[in-house]
Amino acid sequence: MRVSRIAIATGVAASTVLLLAGPAAAHVSVQPQGEAAKGGYATLNFKVPNERDQASTVKVEVNFPADHPLSSVTPEAVPGWKIDITKGKLDKPLEVHGKKITEAVSKVTWTADGSKIAPGYFQQFPVSVGQLPEDADQLVFKAIQTYDNKEVVRWIEEPTAGGDEPDSPAPVLKLSAASEDHHGGGAAAKADDDDKADDKAASAEGDKKETHAASSSSSDTTARTLGIIGILIGVAGVAFGVLAGRRRNA
Repeated sequence: MRVSRIAIATGVAASTVLLLAGPAAAHVSVQPQGEAAKGGYATLNFKVPNERDQASTVKVEVNFPADHPLSSVTPEAVPGWKIDITKGKLDKPLEVHGKKITEAVSKVTWTADGSKIAPGYFQQFPVSVGQLPEDADQLVFKAIQTYDNKEVVRWIEEPTAGGDEPDSPAPVLKLSAASEDHHGGGAAAKADDDDKADDKAASAEGDKKETHAASSSSSDTTARTLGIIGILIGVAGVAFGVLAGRRRNA
């Protein structure tokens, strides 16, 4: 009986470890640099970990949401990876800054070209996106990960509110409240402040140059005036000397 109880306890403990280890497995995720505000622009990092011990990741596909198309999608170059951008026609054109957009990026694919995601490592793939929707709280990006042993993992299961995390969850981007400038929060505000600072610096530099120029001009004028006065005094001195000499001779 004692042996049986020990065996049962050991089995329960092992099962608990397995249950705890399952949800802890890493998966493809997406996080903004800073914040992703509704109606603004943001830079997103798609983080891709390698979950296999005997294979390397050689291809990553990220599908962009069709229900909330993004008019601007610009991936950052990643050394050792080739980037392909797939676009599709929109059922309903978007209007951005007074222009009609009839197509949008539907998928971005990174293919290993001299590099891989080796076991025990991860890789981030940055993408600049916008304009983020104002009528959504989150965006779902379904991803597909391919290994060099031909295995394909589909991270496409959408999470449900209040439900358990799926086995292969799709990357989900949470959107924050809309900012006043609609340009993605802090980064844009900092850029505006930098521009204003540059304008002030340029203005101050211009004033300094004008003051220096005016000072130089005034100095040149004074020097010329003193030079002329000196010449006149010299001429007068010579004339006085000549007259004085003539008087003595007389």
